[in-house]
Amino acid sequence: MTGSVQLTLTARVNPSAADSRRGIVRVHSEVLAALGLREWDAVSITGARVTAAVVAEAGASTPTGTALLDDITFSNAGVKEDASVVLAPVKVFGAGRLTVRGSALATASVDEATLRRALLGKVVSVGDAVSLLPRDLGPELTAGAATRALTTSVGITWTNELLTVTATDPAGPVSVQTNTAVLWAGQSARPPSGSAMGFAASGGTAGGFPGVGVAAGFAAAESSVPVPEAQPVAIRPVSSLVGVDTQVAKLTEWLSITLDEPEVLRRLGAVPRLGVLITGPAGGGKATLARSVCADRPLATLDGPTVGALEASARLTTVSSAIARLRDSGGVLLITDVDALLPAATEPASPEPVSALILDELRTAIADGHLVLIATTAEPVRVDSRLRDPSLCDRELIIGLPDAATRARLLGVILTDVPTDGHLDLDEIASRTPGFVAGDLAALCREAALRAAARAVGGESAATEATLSTDDLVGALSVIRPVSRLDTPEVALGSITLDDVGDMVDTKQALTEAVLWPLQHPDTFTRLGVEPPRGVLLFGPPGCGKTFVVRALAASGRLSVHTVKGAELMDKWVGSSEKAVRDLFARARESAPSLIFLDEIDALAPRRGQSTDSGVGDRVVAALLTELDGVEPLQDVVVLGATNRPDLIDPALLRPGRLERLVFVPPPDAAARGDILRTSGRKVPLADDVDLDALATDLEGYSAADCAALLREAALSAMRRDIDAATVTAEDVTVARDRVRPSLDAAQVENLRSYAERRLE
Repeated sequence: MTGSVQLTLTARVNPSAADSRRGIVRVHSEVLAALGLREWDAVSITGARVTAAVVAEAGASTPTGTALLDDITFSNAGVKEDASVVLAPVKVFGAGRLTVRGSALATASVDEATLRRALLGKVVSVGDAVSLLPRDLGPELTAGAATRALTTSVGITWTNELLTVTATDPAGPVSVQTNTAVLWAGQSARPPSGSAMGFAASGGTAGGFPGVGVAAGFAAAESSVPVPEAQPVAIRPVSSLVGVDTQVAKLTEWLSITLDEPEVLRRLGAVPRLGVLITGPAGGGKATLARSVCADRPLATLDGPTVGALEASARLTTVSSAIARLRDSGGVLLITDVDALLPAATEPASPEPVSALILDELRTAIADGHLVLIATTAEPVRVDSRLRDPSLCDRELIIGLPDAATRARLLGVILTDVPTDGHLDLDEIASRTPGFVAGDLAALCREAALRAAARAVGGESAATEATLSTDDLVGALSVIRPVSRLDTPEVALGSITLDDVGDMVDTKQALTEAVLWPLQHPDTFTRLGVEPPRGVLLFGPPGCGKTFVVRALAASGRLSVHTVKGAELMDKWVGSSEKAVRDLFARARESAPSLIFLDEIDALAPRRGQSTDSGVGDRVVAALLTELDGVEPLQDVVVLGATNRPDLIDPALLRPGRLERLVFVPPPDAAARGDILRTSGRKVPLADDVDLDALATDLEGYSAADCAALLREAALSAMRRDIDAATVTAEDVTVARDRVRPSLDAAQVENLRSYAERRLE
């Protein structure tokens, strides 16, 4: 029931990615006070239709009369940007039951518990659209469990999944609570989690047993609760798989020898036993590969996270039941994300007791050669080490990240039946998606399709005229990130390349030779019999564009950039800092071609033996040295450090084979300052009396950052002079000169220049 207080506000797009598609409306704190609401209360929104959402406080810069809405809330309210909406307090009840409708994939893959976690804390009404993105904002809400479960069950595409609320109990706006029964439309409540097991279907059946579908599961032997049948997983033909020809050939050969020709192995004195562990990044197609190769064999799939969430006894019963159904059929048991079912022990002496029983059950099942075990994981280090016992998974297949050519082929397969404008440049998209796997590319295409559909909506024949273009795919790149790096901060690829960077001729040439040539022309290095440089150190005065040129470098080479600033890797716990270094390099290898950017590296790798931090700094330096020239090679990964104090860095880090190329970034001269002023002032309306070349000549001692700050201050001076000012005049620039002083220290610049000269001698 809506309260008597109502406010009419202007609806604007919420720019925050953290709020995107989460059903949150943000308003100024004064609006909250006027409505008598606290942050995270419910509010009704009246536009073309009435909906409800969670209200939160916007930043202080948000105008009082503005409501920031995400795209889903815009749709639910039936309004467009800059339209007026009426906000009012609304009373909501905790939902006892909520029914939603979604895609076939989501309906088949997302169970009730995961669905409830995804919608927890959201306020919805019948007819509203709602996303699977957990709210994860506000008191006592975290998205970790739901995010992991959704990524595992649906893949990266769950981030784009939209559901429609079809019924609520009670009626009216309701809030999803921990005890809410959240059901798919047309389904009754699912059985208790202790009695369910997921199977992947093969040709409409799971392992040849009718009535068992993916994620629907079946009741355990002791349960009589009926289980609804779910839709089967689509099996891709082996011929449509891209970039895994070697893995397909090996797995096919192993299955054929073990299941079809066991006598050959026995005659040779070998036991016909097969257990395979398939590893690779999430969304890389591990389970798809297994299902495709086993398409003509009885196949049952256990979903690791689903079964792993059961009680210990139910986990063992579930595995035993699956084995019993397949034992005499010569079939394959596929366990996806086995790390959730058989996690590594947190301490060497404290593994889960039930894990030993499950492993023993699996060992017995495959011992006679009538059953094959295939397990998949994206995090092999988190799997119980006993799974790799020679009597279990003694074979391993690795699916790596696809290169640019493979990504282009994957995009071609995904877009086979999609109407396009006939000018798709898949090679261009592939070059801009380092680190993307098949699931990420599928999500990219889905997001591009949403953009194409939005562009086509409105015409009478929109459904037939909608086509996908390269611009749609490029636009989708701003939304979709590789699922393997959702929690990893990265330098975004901008539109400015090295060709757009003024001056810095020597710096750009050195970076091109040390970073881009090894990635773009590896055959030349091989032909000449030399190893490319492993790393580069950029050094120069503060504010002279070291980080800026790294962004341009990443855009030029279409690199995935992993950045660490200062001492971010430092941790007081023994071993944590070294692990952070190893994880950083592991992520870089996974997303190759990539660039590891260590900003302020002097704080991260100081001279050893001179620190007072209990040896943490020394261990971090040792970990960096090991990763740079250790046993595991850095293939298509370049390390780039930046500092204004190269003399503080441990000398061992600067020898050949490590950060061997030292590149001095000098302060800008008059010509370079002119280029910087012109680039920074591209969008600043300068009056005719402003002579940038003459100004650049007078700015001796100014860094690139100082030049940009000068124009910014000149614009503010124009606003102080006249808030409606249309241009920035020479007088405004003169006023700004008095406020923005040069930051370059002549002595520091000379010391750095001398250091560069000594290194070249």
